[in-house]
Amino acid sequence: MTAELRIVHTADLGAGTRSAIRALLDGAFTNMTDDAFENSLGGMHALLSDDDAGLIGHASLVQRHMVAGGRTLRTGYIEAVAVRADRRREGHGDRMMAALERVVRSAYQLGALGASPDGARLYAARGWQLWQGPSAALTPEGVRRTPDKDGWIYVLPVGQPLDHSGEIVCDWRPGELW
Repeated sequence: MTAELRIVHTADLGAGTRSAIRALLDGAFTNMTDDAFENSLGGMHALLSDDDAGLIGHASLVQRHMVAGGRTLRTGYIEAVAVRADRRREGHGDRMMAALERVVRSAYQLGALGASPDGARLYAARGWQLWQGPSAALTPEGVRRTPDKDGWIYVLPVGQPLDHSGEIVCDWRPGELW
């Protein structure tokens, strides 16, 4: 059975859908904190469901700001990409990413995400590029290096080319910065 793909803004998610998303993410990630869930809200959601199984996949796109190459870039940041374990390797991640990448290409100057080892293969195969330079975050105390995220940040250039060997700095938020 082909799963139905819907693109929905956070404002249009009902309480039941939000609960289903949280349950899916809790099942997919060992570290899905309340902050991580909150960081996936406030933008667009790609939701995959089928009549028999309910929600089987989720990915979200939220707006952030990144500094790279001396410019502040309006960035579409991919969050909380997950497919239920029994429905993986069926192309669902590709479908959700294609829908959100269309939004990134039409509304943002850059796409970015922090990849997991499993997710990195999907993103690289879709044309996302590994950021080669150092990463950092703009915190209340100033710019702080995030060396544990080096080698796991992927970008989808939309506008002008960027030097991927330079520093990339994300904006501040609670929980995981990348």
